[in-house]
Amino acid sequence: MADLANLFHLEARSGLPEDLRWLVDRYPREDWRAHDNVHGMASMWLQRHDMFRELGGMLTTGIGDYREGRMDARQFARWFAPRLNHFLGNLDGHHNVEDQHYFPTFAKAESRLKRGFDILDADHHLIHDALERNAETANAFIRALQENADKQRFAADAYADENARLVAMLTRHLDDEEDLIIPLILDRGDRALEIG
Repeated sequence: MADLANLFHLEARSGLPEDLRWLVDRYPREDWRAHDNVHGMASMWLQRHDMFRELGGMLTTGIGDYREGRMDARQFARWFAPRLNHFLGNLDGHHNVEDQHYFPTFAKAESRLKRGFDILDADHHLIHDALERNAETANAFIRALQENADKQRFAADAYADENARLVAMLTRHLDDEEDLIIPLILDRGDRALEIG
């Protein structure tokens, strides 16, 4: 059983298990935007996920700019802190709403997908831990901006590594979550799922 759990671990998997892909096979990603049921919750979901992808990319680019000398420590600190806080806070809040409300509603609506929501819930725990590590290394990095160049460089490298890990986890999770949820919404519609 542990091997099966490891197979679907967020950092090990390359997508949802085949037995959970029957709806996304019926409603492929390239057809989503043209579907009548994409408006409402599905559209909101995709927009929120795009925002998280964009913010994660901005943080990755920003740390790269700092490490390459395109921003000095003071500029970077002013730029970095509000974006990081927005990213971490919104992501944590989004996951809480999903865990408390949406995942149970969707699993009840389509019991064949329950294991998929269990996988996504497990992802949230791993991502939450990664968010905490990200915040810790970010705070250490911001403190190090007052130190010498070697300490700044070491802290920047540590944060860049932690950010890269979080963004990779988040990218896999967002894709898998969309592949499970968006086709369900397209298939049933907001009203039938009692989410609209």
